[in-house]
Amino acid sequence: MNIENLKTFITLSELKNFTQTADRYYIVQSTVTNRIMELEKELGKKLFVRNRKNVELTDEGHHFLSYAKRIVALEASAIEELSMLHTFSETLRIGTVNTVYDCYLTHTIQDYIRTYQDISVKVIIDHSGPLLRMLQDGTLDAVFSYIPLKKAGFLCTPFHSDELVLVTSPEHQEFRDGIRQNQLPDVNYLYCDFMIQDNGTFIRDMFPKNYSFSFEIDKLTHLLPYLTDGLGHTFLPKSLVRKHLDDGTLISIPLIDFKAPMIQSFLIIPEGKANNPSILKFMEQLPPKETLS
Repeated sequence: MNIENLKTFITLSELKNFTQTADRYYIVQSTVTNRIMELEKELGKKLFVRNRKNVELTDEGHHFLSYAKRIVALEASAIEELSMLHTFSETLRIGTVNTVYDCYLTHTIQDYIRTYQDISVKVIIDHSGPLLRMLQDGTLDAVFSYIPLKKAGFLCTPFHSDELVLVTSPEHQEFRDGIRQNQLPDVNYLYCDFMIQDNGTFIRDMFPKNYSFSFEIDKLTHLLPYLTDGLGHTFLPKSLVRKHLDDGTLISIPLIDFKAPMIQSFLIIPEGKANNPSILKFMEQLPPKETLS
């Protein structure tokens, strides 16, 4: 399967425009058309629906997109590893969800780089689903995920448990003594759709059906400036906001008639890589579990 065809397919799926896709690769539009036609012929499926105004993925195209991205990533990983063979003694590719990285891994990775300068380190920050697919494809060596991987050939161990707390700026005092679930729509809730194990719909389920949030963002850590600026309320892992709670820039709102789930993260490593020197050295750098809470 031609990698250039796959890259063109991925770009066209994002831009939804043949001319812009051609400009991205400094090629003529007919080359883009030919690459997509070659790929569709090879797969035996139509990948795009075309008309005068729009270019949209078909159902088959949507399904194939994740595979195309994984194939391209795997090729890039192979080229990268080969180029580093004579530069570094080992490589370590870590995937992690954003919150785990910010709360627990930043200093660990910094210390690791200082200590083992002959090891090349690559960190990918993404949501749990894509990270687990990359791990299974072999493009990552270890993943910190909110979703466990219960599959033969992988070691999945709990990494850290965290409490989910409702926080806001101290200028919002109306629910300082506690809030009931039916009062949540009364606050300006800043929404982030992140997976908490099997509780991915926990937050949405607390609000009325089809409730529209005034603000949404895709990474929890990006919510902090909005909260400290007094723009609303949201649920966040306690470890992420502990400093703000301690210095008073944020307050925690007690929950009266409902509970928030605990957040459990997992460290997942392929069994065949568990004894790799680069991974063993990284495991040694991780802080003891009892100091993570």
